[in-house]
Amino acid sequence: MKRIFFSFALASILWSCKTASPSATITAKQEVQVAINLNDIKTDKVMVTVNAPSILTDEITYHIPKTVPGTYSEDNYGRYIDDLKAYDTKGNLLVVKKMDTNSWSIVNAKTLDKITYLVNDSFDTETGKKFGGDEIFSPAGSNIDADKNIMLNTHCFVGYFTNYMSIPYKVTISHPATLWGVTSMTDLDSSTINDKFITSRYAELVENPIMYAKPDYTTFTVDGMEILIGVYSPTGKYTAESITPEMKTMMTAQKNFLGKINTTKKYSVLLYLSTMKENDAKGFGALEHPTATTVVLPEIMPKDELIKAMKDVVSHEFFHIVTPLSIHSKEIQYFDYNAPKMSQHLWMYEGVTEYFSNLFQINQGLIDEEDFYNRIAEKITRANTLNDTMSFTTMSANVLTQPYKDQYLNVYEKGALIGMCLDIIIREKSNGEKGILDLMQKLSNEYGPTKPFNDEELFAKITSLTYPEVGTFLTTYVAGTTPIPYATYLEKVGVTNIKEKVSGNVFLKGKIPYITVNHTTKEIIVDPMATLIDFYTNLGIKGGDILVAINDKPYSLDNITEMIIESQNWKENDAITLKIKRDDKEQIIKGKVKLPYEEKDGLKATDSSKNKLKEAWFKA
Repeated sequence: MKRIFFSFALASILWSCKTASPSATITAKQEVQVAINLNDIKTDKVMVTVNAPSILTDEITYHIPKTVPGTYSEDNYGRYIDDLKAYDTKGNLLVVKKMDTNSWSIVNAKTLDKITYLVNDSFDTETGKKFGGDEIFSPAGSNIDADKNIMLNTHCFVGYFTNYMSIPYKVTISHPATLWGVTSMTDLDSSTINDKFITSRYAELVENPIMYAKPDYTTFTVDGMEILIGVYSPTGKYTAESITPEMKTMMTAQKNFLGKINTTKKYSVLLYLSTMKENDAKGFGALEHPTATTVVLPEIMPKDELIKAMKDVVSHEFFHIVTPLSIHSKEIQYFDYNAPKMSQHLWMYEGVTEYFSNLFQINQGLIDEEDFYNRIAEKITRANTLNDTMSFTTMSANVLTQPYKDQYLNVYEKGALIGMCLDIIIREKSNGEKGILDLMQKLSNEYGPTKPFNDEELFAKITSLTYPEVGTFLTTYVAGTTPIPYATYLEKVGVTNIKEKVSGNVFLKGKIPYITVNHTTKEIIVDPMATLIDFYTNLGIKGGDILVAINDKPYSLDNITEMIIESQNWKENDAITLKIKRDDKEQIIKGKVKLPYEEKDGLKATDSSKNKLKEAWFKA
């Protein structure tokens, strides 16, 4: 999963992701039947009916997931379940005991016929703050907006009976004829008001989200893989067709980069665009599945920013096809949704995936060297703000608890840099002929989707497939507590550290804003306590001035995010016109944009004698 958080509406990119599940041998009736009613939605609640398999015990527990693979947090989806009831074959109520937030025990279970319950949506509760624990990340949550949109992440709506996870699930969804479901599953019902899906087990159902909305989708084929792009845009600002050309270019490049590794036949992208209103999604980013990605982004984003965000998040999620979806440990293969045991190898699941999502872009000519170096330099900077002496394998295995939980974001920073260093080591030792993609191909051949590895055996396996130096790196810098000397590895490909000046934002520096708001009047005010930068002083703007409009476009608390995002495109000395209010009088100020600048660490290729290895790193 890839997260995009808006701090005062500016995006800073964070991440996390997804996987598979356990089972038991059941000899009784081999099917769980689920009916989801999207026609009769009341107060944003959906009725779910679950017809149970033949239960052989006197008591059985029904669970809604506490955690789903890839989110790396305890989200307690059971808190959105109301009024769970159980009935016997004669229609009589059975005794139900709520065991915890996510579990209900049913008495006299041998007579159990069905259970019913209502599902609330999570988007309505998002505040950007904690809610009953960690707030649910929007792409892993649910939206219920009758006759408009239902984001149906299946783990939010359907649970499982203890020891009955490995039997088939038959799910029937009744819905208005005006809504169409975007999913990678095959609809077995030919009508326009009912959909029927069958999965081999619970884990397969969980990996197949569905987004219902007015039909807005495109399909195209890339190297034998059918790709479906579905979009829900509340105001109609964006359509699937409007973003498809860029998505096709990107996904074609990804397929070319992966080569033989990827054999996926169908892949769906479900894009939900949020209004960012009080009752709408605020957790921006994406969550991957074996054949789908759910994406949530703000609808107000300018198209070029939306496309850039889509490229970053979708490419990251798509590369999870390699790991952990194809290469993973037993902890992932037999995932326990309510008492999960985490794997040691987030450096690979998330880190290598994130590294690939950047490497493929320079490999396929989508970005240039400067852009690639900037991305790597930013990752080094962000990794250095986190705990660089914490064992990465220890952090991974304990990521749900403190102090390791707070270091999770490093899987996208240091994790990606681990992938980069391994790639460079393998390139150097093989004279440029092989890299980390070759290693992942070998691991995929060795294991694959149905053959997990033992966590403690992976390093030895990787070493046997590569070089002793790779094994030394893994034990020293990944399992060990020694900080990685990134400069040492970058020097092997002729890249060194530099200092460079970059422009910042005129409305905030980092998380410190130059503006504030009056929540009663919704006015945007230049912070009277801030030391103002040249942008303000050059225009004669003072602390306490109210920003009414910029370049003839009115702004207030309602669209402040849009103002900050649009300011990212301003250039030095651009003409600008502001309407301000000072001492209750409006006035027009005209002038030029003066951007703030700051020095930051960067990277640059400076040793041409290493060009051959560098080119192999980028293009081989």
